[in-house]
Amino acid sequence: MVDAARARKLADRIQQIVAEMLERRIKDPRLGFVTVTDTRITNDLRDATVYYTVYGSDGERAETAAALESAKGVIRSEVGRKTGVRHTPSITFVMDSLMENAAHIDDLLAKARAKDAEVARAAQGASPAGEANPYREPASEEDLEDEDLDDLGAAEDGEDGRSGRPSS
Repeated sequence: MVDAARARKLADRIQQIVAEMLERRIKDPRLGFVTVTDTRITNDLRDATVYYTVYGSDGERAETAAALESAKGVIRSEVGRKTGVRHTPSITFVMDSLMENAAHIDDLLAKARAKDAEVARAAQGASPAGEANPYREPASEEDLEDEDLDDLGAAEDGEDGRSGRPSS
């Protein structure tokens, strides 16, 4: 098994090599404005996945994907030459959907802000649906005295509120 730190270093080195090759050596006119965002390598160091983004339309993304597929062999040979590993990993290019995810999150946040503003507008003229103070407060001495008098009258009349006289 390969050390995880070594695999991460190799992945970082592959990312640097691929980015440099795309910038300087690959002269394919189909290649758009490409940014290499990440590189991952399997634990056995046999397969490397290079994630990239392309600035532009869907057509430019498709053309860039075709250009990367055609340049894969040249890039792999350069990676093997510059890394010096015994087995050069095979390279797979994957479109990174980071930009689309970020745009989707921005849209969701904008919708949430709009809903919050709508709720705030509706709440401006609203009043509470109940008492002004919905919390129970400890009873004052006046309330306790009034309550004691009410209890005394109820005891004289009987528990059910009727008079204590027997019914005829």
